[in-house]
Amino acid sequence: MSQRVLITGGASGLGKELAKQYLKSGARVLITDIHEQRGEEAVFELKPLGEIHFTKANTTIDDDWQALLDWTQQHWDGLDVLVNNAGVAASGRIDKISMEDWDWIIDINLKGVIRGCRTFVPLFKQQKSGHIVNIASLAAVANAPTMSSYNVTKAGVGSLSETLRHELTPYGINTTVVCPSFFQTNLAETMRTPEQGMEQTVRKLLAGGKLSAEQVAEKIMHAQQKGKFLELPHIEGKALSILKRYVPLLYNLGLADSGRRFYKKLEK
Repeated sequence: MSQRVLITGGASGLGKELAKQYLKSGARVLITDIHEQRGEEAVFELKPLGEIHFTKANTTIDDDWQALLDWTQQHWDGLDVLVNNAGVAASGRIDKISMEDWDWIIDINLKGVIRGCRTFVPLFKQQKSGHIVNIASLAAVANAPTMSSYNVTKAGVGSLSETLRHELTPYGINTTVVCPSFFQTNLAETMRTPEQGMEQTVRKLLAGGKLSAEQVAEKIMHAQQKGKFLELPHIEGKALSILKRYVPLLYNLGLADSGRRFYKKLEK
């Protein structure tokens, strides 16, 4: 039987590209998003590739997660792959970010993933199979200055994923965590920042990424199908991870220099 795949934040960007890759592989796909029109447009565009469905859902609402669980059981009699992809962006110095914005990003980027895992793990245990794919970020590996709220949520996703890797393996459940660097997507649309010019900086970084969303999605799907735990799609991500582990002095010098450059820019 073909894989049954649920992708949150699937109406655009990386989520939509993941849906495309899974459909090409013969999977059945359910995408969810808070943007209903985008979701319907994505289904219309991708329908020629295979079986795809859309359900409007907010990953911060427990009832919406329950509705997704009910849908998969009613229409597919279960689920094989849960991709926790939905997320937002934020930036700012620690003394500038409001607690409201901290609550906002934690609820979506971290607790949204937690809710997804808590909802579907009982089903996976019952099936004695299933795969959780959590989309984190290179921010989970390298904590750049002025990105504290975003870094914390993505590092949390990484920690959660490692915990689940060892906790759920005895039940036949696999876990993959993905830590991509910058690539062209619409993440900047959600950007919250008190810093002048920061949104434009993020947009430039996303536009300058060396991999396309399609290439990143392809790497993620292959990592999941191979049962790989950690996927670092970008070469610079792999290099930075190695540098942090084996040459921490150089790693810290690089981030310290980044902090000084932000200081000069933001304290003008």
